[in-house]
Amino acid sequence: MVGLITLTNLKIDSIVVQKTITNLDSKDIFAHFLRAENHYFYPKEKDELFTLSSISNMAIQLATNIKPSDARTFFGNELPGLRLYDTEIIIAGEGTDLTTLPHESSPPTEVLLKERKVAEDKLKQIENNSPKNDIQVSPANKNTVYIYQTHSWESFLPLLEDAKIPDEAISNDERANVIGLGQRMSQNLINNGIGAVHDTTNMTKTLNEKGIRSTKAYAVSGNLVEAAVSNKENDLTYFIDIHRDSARKNLTTKKINGKNYARLYFVVGKEHDQYLENLDTAKELHKRLEASYPGISRGVFLKTKSEGNGVYNQDVSNKAMLVEIGGVDNDLNELYRSVDAFTEVFSEYYWESSEAKEVNGNG
Repeated sequence: MVGLITLTNLKIDSIVVQKTITNLDSKDIFAHFLRAENHYFYPKEKDELFTLSSISNMAIQLATNIKPSDARTFFGNELPGLRLYDTEIIIAGEGTDLTTLPHESSPPTEVLLKERKVAEDKLKQIENNSPKNDIQVSPANKNTVYIYQTHSWESFLPLLEDAKIPDEAISNDERANVIGLGQRMSQNLINNGIGAVHDTTNMTKTLNEKGIRSTKAYAVSGNLVEAAVSNKENDLTYFIDIHRDSARKNLTTKKINGKNYARLYFVVGKEHDQYLENLDTAKELHKRLEASYPGISRGVFLKTKSEGNGVYNQDVSNKAMLVEIGGVDNDLNELYRSVDAFTEVFSEYYWESSEAKEVNGNG
């Protein structure tokens, strides 16, 4: 294939090459070529990394920027509005396909300012379900995890009075929106000995005071991230932006061991230089979550500016992530179970990564 490209003097954009090989794991590629030289230690696998079919598809995509298995690449430049569905599915979780892609939309600030009453009886669950603080935990030397909510107004219909449709799942009461999820996540991490900082900024109020549209929320949360990084008391490596999806319950709920969990997924912004490292982190966490809680993850998605912000403040670190937890119909029990599952898996990943760093002499 390289020889053909050289002989024909075919010019291929580097972006096309990156998009073509995104789904190839570098470890698998290394093992493939190592196995080719040592058949004794690496016997032939049932599922080969490179087959005639996969090579043909790669060649077509490199030459034409058309992916035979993705109809969007045939019509994306021809049908107005289709680019809104151009999100790349890096890893498809259970039930994830082109018809269930996540979409980004921010209501106007005037809509966000309309307060909706919370369902106080449902929120009483918080006291019973909140992390137990009676565990004595030695404080971490440094805060290494930063948790924030760019769209802090994102709430859940079961926690609001008389709310029925997805557009009504809005609240500035942190007991009923994603700030509450961030609070539980940060407390769980602290209980696991991990230094965590949780920002509880009311983004609706902040945007209104600054006269900024809700579509520019990432610029405001980016300032919060930069301020946290510049704080000498912190040694931040991991950045977690918590959101909730607008999909309905049939897509955002999974029964695992007899209990309902709010499904989650990862969004990686592609419009910066280190997005591949962030992508590796998201893929690893997805794999670990699926191993412990099959079906809990809807997958890993890659987005450019044409489908959203494109960066999501993830240029601040190679361990930055945007996690969408649940949808508009999930209740508090389902959401808390998923937050607990995520922090359990994340904590294991965190400590394993820290140990590997120390062994390599970089700690």
